[in-house]
Amino acid sequence: ERAAAQTLSAAAHNYIAGGAGDEVTLRDNIAAWGRLALRPLALVGVGERDPSVELLGRRRPHPVVIAPTAFQRQAHPEGELATARGAAATETIMCLSTLATSSPEAVAEAAPGAPRWFQLYVFKDRGVSRDLVQRAAASQYEALVVTVDLPLFGVRERELRSVHSSAAETVASASAAGASGKLTPAAFAKLVDPDLRWEDIERVVAESPLPVLVKGILRAEDARRAAEHGATGVIVSNHGGRQLDSVLSGADALPPIVEAVGDQLDVLVDGGVRRGTDVVKALALGARAVMIGRPAVSGLAVAGADGVQRVLEILLGELDNALGLLGAPRASDLSPDFVTPAPWAAS
Repeated sequence: ERAAAQTLSAAAHNYIAGGAGDEVTLRDNIAAWGRLALRPLALVGVGERDPSVELLGRRRPHPVVIAPTAFQRQAHPEGELATARGAAATETIMCLSTLATSSPEAVAEAAPGAPRWFQLYVFKDRGVSRDLVQRAAASQYEALVVTVDLPLFGVRERELRSVHSSAAETVASASAAGASGKLTPAAFAKLVDPDLRWEDIERVVAESPLPVLVKGILRAEDARRAAEHGATGVIVSNHGGRQLDSVLSGADALPPIVEAVGDQLDVLVDGGVRRGTDVVKALALGARAVMIGRPAVSGLAVAGADGVQRVLEILLGELDNALGLLGAPRASDLSPDFVTPAPWAAS
């Protein structure tokens, strides 16, 4: 992240690294994982370790997913194409943003063997949204991630202090939705339907040829509603601290959601995951997988596809180490018994 900050333009760094308001949630996303302590088991035999998980009905080699992150050509000229190649090298699922600077087809062509999900913002023009879903399905994306925590654009002061714009012609979904010329992320957000409701999610599920995950859930009752309206999974997320400041971190919001729907839906979590120990804590609390955003984009900024690959290798190496030292050689062995509130966080 430090190297990326030195590489990126000031405007790009403010967009990628910044959060909403006073950035309380942005900071707490990271701090919350540190408020959990690990409880290792001794002498269980960890000579062979298995980080694989079951996710959307398939066995995955590990529980790390690249989160949908917009405007990646701000970080590197190849943008999402390089991220896809870095993800493919580590068998990591990449979730492509609606606000990508590369098309779903181009990303699929850049890394044809890589598992891919597509993130959808539901536009006021539903026809544009339906077309994006069909294009993703035709390009063999495996799942649809519907983001629901951006009915309005957060107050992102770092961005407001920057002269920042992105050309709409580089974002196919923006031009299809009626945008033209230069378009900021805040202007793009005005194309998203602020009146989206649960019946709309049910409609998306009914029309989608792909399983649907709902991203941006922080309350157990909303997770239950996602299940009732046909979702396959939920992603516990506060949008990287970029929307409403002072909301719960993913780490704090996760346990009641798992308790409510963990036997009905696949539950994922994002926000502040920086270490392999963060990943094992998330899995111990009941998440099936974690999403990472800023770390991957930092690697992209520093070294393109190789940088993304290296970030993932570091994180997965730490995960392997944590599983062994924790006495949980299989990721599937993890349970709440392995974590406890950290005594150093009590004060």
